[in-house]
Amino acid sequence: MTLEIDTASGLMPVHEWGDPDSSAPGILLLQEIFGVSPYIEQRAADLAALGYYVIAPEIYWRLDDVDLDEDADDLLERAIGTVQRLDWDLAVTDSVAALEYLRSRDRRTGLIGFCFGGGLAFNVAAVAPADALVSYYGSALPNLLQLAPDVTAPSLHHFGDADEYLPVDEVVPGLPGTEIHRYPGAGHAFDNPMPAFHDIDASALAWERTVEFLSRNLQGAA
Repeated sequence: MTLEIDTASGLMPVHEWGDPDSSAPGILLLQEIFGVSPYIEQRAADLAALGYYVIAPEIYWRLDDVDLDEDADDLLERAIGTVQRLDWDLAVTDSVAALEYLRSRDRRTGLIGFCFGGGLAFNVAAVAPADALVSYYGSALPNLLQLAPDVTAPSLHHFGDADEYLPVDEVVPGLPGTEIHRYPGAGHAFDNPMPAFHDIDASALAWERTVEFLSRNLQGAA
């Protein structure tokens, strides 16, 4: 289903899984550069099946002419071009509005983001309260480490040791006090099932750790 959240400068379309009126903890799921793709929808459904109320905002909603057909041969180039047109500060503001919607339910609320969304979730957690943060190989982290002292939520970070897009060895020391897992041989976006990225073993282990972390931090009393 789709709802709209008031960002104070327009209505942002947001996909939802589960019942907002239930007692389920809330999770804000932030997309990769490919948008709210079938992969992101599947991860949202996976979380909902675990007992969470999940929302995934269309972060590109302010942009015109977004074409991210998953069958396009140049999908990666299109996605990179799209994210380069995005106003980062507005994306943070929009994501905070989505988080506040979840927090208004008076339930524990977590953030999870993949790639682009992993960095965005980290930034959101630095400026708004959350009960848990899970970041998969946050691509913007090298430019956001100065915000680390402001991220007070329990945090879990996943990185592939063979990531060609992210300087993992430089990023990890800038995330003190967080739970960090590194996956030997895994590249960037290893959880994405696209053949160019997917590492089946790293994906399965990281998801197992994510499920346990979210349960530990979100499934308690509100």
